[in-house]
Amino acid sequence: MPAGVEILDTTLRDGEQTSGVSFNAREKLSIARLLLEELRVNRIEIASARVSPGEEAAVRAITEWARKRGHLDRIEALGFIDGGISVEWLWRAGCRVVNLLAKGSRRHCEEQLCRTPAQHLADVRAEILRAADRGMRVNLYLEDWSNGMQHAPDYVHSMVEGLSDLPVERFLCPDTLGILDPWTTERICREMTTRYPTLRFDFHAHNDYDLAVANTAAAVRAGFRGVHVTVNGLGERAGNAPLSSTVAVLHDRLGCRTDIVERKIYRVSRTVESYTGVRIPANRPIVGESVFTQCAGVHADGDNKNGLYYNELLPERFGRVREYALGKTSGKANILKNLELLGIDLDDAAMRKVTERVVELSDKKELVTLDDLPYIIADVLRYDQTDAPVRILNYSLSLAQGLHPVATLRIEIHGEPYEQTSAGDGQYDAFMRALRQIYREQLGRRFPMLVDYAVSIPPGGRTDAFVQTIITWEADGRTFRTHGLDADQTEAAIKATIKMLNIIETNPTNHGNQDRIVAR
Repeated sequence: MPAGVEILDTTLRDGEQTSGVSFNAREKLSIARLLLEELRVNRIEIASARVSPGEEAAVRAITEWARKRGHLDRIEALGFIDGGISVEWLWRAGCRVVNLLAKGSRRHCEEQLCRTPAQHLADVRAEILRAADRGMRVNLYLEDWSNGMQHAPDYVHSMVEGLSDLPVERFLCPDTLGILDPWTTERICREMTTRYPTLRFDFHAHNDYDLAVANTAAAVRAGFRGVHVTVNGLGERAGNAPLSSTVAVLHDRLGCRTDIVERKIYRVSRTVESYTGVRIPANRPIVGESVFTQCAGVHADGDNKNGLYYNELLPERFGRVREYALGKTSGKANILKNLELLGIDLDDAAMRKVTERVVELSDKKELVTLDDLPYIIADVLRYDQTDAPVRILNYSLSLAQGLHPVATLRIEIHGEPYEQTSAGDGQYDAFMRALRQIYREQLGRRFPMLVDYAVSIPPGGRTDAFVQTIITWEADGRTFRTHGLDADQTEAAIKATIKMLNIIETNPTNHGNQDRIVAR
């Protein structure tokens, strides 16, 4: 098993084959920079040849940037066995490493190309020589290699041996249809490394059986020195091996070295999420929103007792923090963790009352956050409390066909009433425009930035179902979330917005840890 493993990220090529995903040139260049200079993957595969004029412009932009930064030898693109057309396309675009796509199974060769193995081998040899004559470095994909090794290994061996005298730097072995399991993967990969000990092999997994990471680890155990991944597991059908989980398994379970900077993984994942619009599942290992959140109170209690519920996947490794959810399963220990962040001490009787209220709210599907705790404590323990600093006195929303929606808002801030009317692209947008005008024009203050807006509607299709709106805000360098619950989506969003205003007006300096707590 190699001590050091090379990582090729193919988010910009294979990942772009995710249904509905298409990167523009600016986004591709941004992701390429993050992958190479911050995350420090070894190589990136950025495109397929001959796709479109826009793709050619994107490749040219990346290669020009990479040449100036000294990364050009780390930029790769897919080419085809097409009589030199792909090679010339990539050369014009500035690419100097081509990953040629050959057939790695007899069936694909004979039934898709309608060529004999000997004819295809001759075509591949000619293409490699064309690229070499151009001064390009060559890697070779053996498409459908996993089926080839299981059903016609003699074909695979004849291809590899028939090219052994040519300048092929790496043979790239894909599980094109995602059919492998770890046991088969290790067996057929070891057959390659044992038979051809002087050659370099990469493994390229697909996740149809949710085994891409396990298969990638098996390939490395068998001696493969390179693996292919995508950010967030993007890719055709069920996707490819996700970079985050693959790197964690290589580091922790196999003891392998990579050049990846782990603390940058989360940031890159979120950036790619924003470009693609493909949401990261909350339970996605390493990068999911909930994976470092303890919900059960017994877990929080164990964390207080010498980290009994910690494992090697410490959130700090990946630029994240451990969180303790507030909900009906959280119990006293989770609430204590959150009160520590607020600097609040309660006796046992008070803790019991607060815990009961959190459970009660959770049963009603209300989300409870760190910001809610002071208000819950004040309400439950009957503390003297001034009225909320921000109150809506009245508002009117109008919607008419062919006209922009209009909102008229009357609001009280620290006892002073303010009124404003504004049009917008939607009812909530009109409401927010009116609110921003009050803050900017009448109060002369900056208004928090809306970072993310998520709506959750329970299944079943009921028109009167409660809508849960969660809005992420950024104010004065801090990020926090508020929620609203109502049968009307706009009303739910307005409730979340007023909660946000009361947070920043009540205590504008006590929210440095808002991103540590999520609601459940």
